[in-house]
Amino acid sequence: MKINFSNIRRILIATLLAFTVTFTATACSSSTTATLPNPTLDRTNAYTQLERGDSVAGQKFGDWVVSTSQGLISDAYVRDNNKLGVVITEQVKPTEVKTLAKALTMGFHQNFPNQDLTILMYAPDKERILTAKYDVQSNNIEYQV
Repeated sequence: MKINFSNIRRILIATLLAFTVTFTATACSSSTTATLPNPTLDRTNAYTQLERGDSVAGQKFGDWVVSTSQGLISDAYVRDNNKLGVVITEQVKPTEVKTLAKALTMGFHQNFPNQDLTILMYAPDKERILTAKYDVQSNNIEYQV
């Protein structure tokens, strides 16, 4: 019997992220939302090095995403408690980006419920590679490459 390590790795990553998001997401949620200074974003929506969040809850969630990603995410930021941007590392294969975006969407939704969400996925070179939009009413995720 031939073992397909690529599928095993993909399933393991998705399971690990879902497990981590499910059981520890509440640890980083906060009802306090003190506003931090908002840096100027460049008009092309390109990635720039920014703080992890423009609210205390956003900052905590961004920190949590990076610290629990086990090397899959090198940076993360939260804006307006409904936009999450992450920079993946080279450990994430192109076929795993959508699965990772879905896991992040579910964790983000647990921490910032009752609103539409946007997840921006960036390659290690900081080029945007995927946008996932979660619609809270339909409970669907739309992906844009």
